[in-house]
Amino acid sequence: MKKILIIEDDLSIGEVERDYLEISGFEVEVKNNGLSGLKSAQSNIFDLIIMDIMLPGIDGFKITKELRKTIDIPIIMVSAKTEEIDKIRGLGLGVDDYMTKPFSPNELVARVKAHISRYEMLKSSTINKNKIVEVKGITINTENRQVFVNSKEIDLTVKEYDLLLLLTSAPNKVFTKEEIFEKVWGFNSERDIPTITVHIRKLREKIEFNPSKPEYIITVWGIGYKIIN
Repeated sequence: MKKILIIEDDLSIGEVERDYLEISGFEVEVKNNGLSGLKSAQSNIFDLIIMDIMLPGIDGFKITKELRKTIDIPIIMVSAKTEEIDKIRGLGLGVDDYMTKPFSPNELVARVKAHISRYEMLKSSTINKNKIVEVKGITINTENRQVFVNSKEIDLTVKEYDLLLLLTSAPNKVFTKEEIFEKVWGFNSERDIPTITVHIRKLREKIEFNPSKPEYIITVWGIGYKIIN
């Protein structure tokens, strides 16, 4: 049974999320403040975390930053805040998905299943284990998920790594935004396509000498992205 941690200060929302997930076969733990949620995440084993931004004690951004030092499981951030800057900030810290309240509990369950499935597939895949991927000046050690650009190690979030690995799996191939979202996030969602743009920008900031004039990740306008070999 997969175990989910919900960090949500609105108990009514947390209980609805818990009920729908339990009906779907998940074991769920709910914490209603940031400090207890962070402590639980660090001292227990979970398969995925659902977390609000605005929490008493410590907010979701700080929790994510702290967890990403040691934990790479999927994190879904939920919030009533609709500002794009909050979404960008969360994704930049290593959040895997961002949902704006109100949302359908059934959609939340679908996303939870997709993220866990995708995470397990990446962890258990024999294709990417014990393999070195080299494209231009980029070297990826898929055994330990290390990335080097011109021999310098680069620290990437889980989704940044997955995105780079996808692009380097077929150099010069143009991946559509829809294809990228399905392969990296594990499901289709046209309205979340801007998520890819945010991750591409963050990835360029880390691997490109001049992100405004990329040499590795090239935009194919109206279609998607490709990595040049």
